[in-house]
Amino acid sequence: MARRAVIKGASLSDRVHRTVSVPVSGTALLLIDVINDLAFDGSAALVAQAEPMAMRLATLKRRATTAGVPAIYINDNFGQWRSDFRQTVVTGIAGNICVLFTANDAYMRDLKLFAPADCIVSNTAADNDHALRQIEIVLKGNVTESTQLRFKRTGGAARTHHALDTRESRT
Repeated sequence: MARRAVIKGASLSDRVHRTVSVPVSGTALLLIDVINDLAFDGSAALVAQAEPMAMRLATLKRRATTAGVPAIYINDNFGQWRSDFRQTVVTGIAGNICVLFTANDAYMRDLKLFAPADCIVSNTAADNDHALRQIEIVLKGNVTESTQLRFKRTGGAARTHHALDTRESRT
């Protein structure tokens, strides 16, 4: 498993075990540059990290789509954002480039960010740690591990809300 960013005041175990809830209604899961043959010079280190991350990301995508959260694939496309979302879950390849820039775009559009640290990879652990620190500290994103993200529906008196809950399931 790749090293993760050490955030001031929060250990990895704190991040893994804390509970985080996000409304599912109005949330999108962004899969960044994951449809990619990674056939370029210097890609070996990225491939080594991307292959195990892909399994975790596939699990997260299944849970998100089951809960009704749309999964949007983003692959170096330039143009307008479709933005009827209030929160985004950003994931993918080249955390220090594509994912970080997408997270920045979302932040600049006042979207709340969730960036599961174990579903983002970069060429090096140092590059990935830097990207995760930027997402958490500068962009105010949540970098909880994907295994802690739980999509669940919650009901309110006036209207129904959905939630993304990061409590660990023991089942």
